[in-house]
Amino acid sequence: PQPIEPRTYRNYYMKLMKRLGIPPLKFHGLRHSFATRCIESNCDYKTVSVILGHADISTTLNLYVHPGVEQKKKCIDKMLRSL
Repeated sequence: PQPIEPRTYRNYYMKLMKRLGIPPLKFHGLRHSFATRCIESNCDYKTVSVILGHADISTTLNLYVHPGVEQKKKCIDKMLRSL
């Protein structure tokens, strides 16, 4: 099959958001949410990086993975339990 122009997906997405009455969110924002949710679900970083199509795992970690307060608390709790 032939590749599909990325703008085709973005345009469909924007029309769908408007039709559903959902406030506009940039299509690219979904990548950030997807990567963060994958990491929060304990998916390994390398797999997430490959899914996103990054050549280097540092791109995924630096640009797309944003740990929240709860995730930070869990990390600290886990470390303290291991002492």
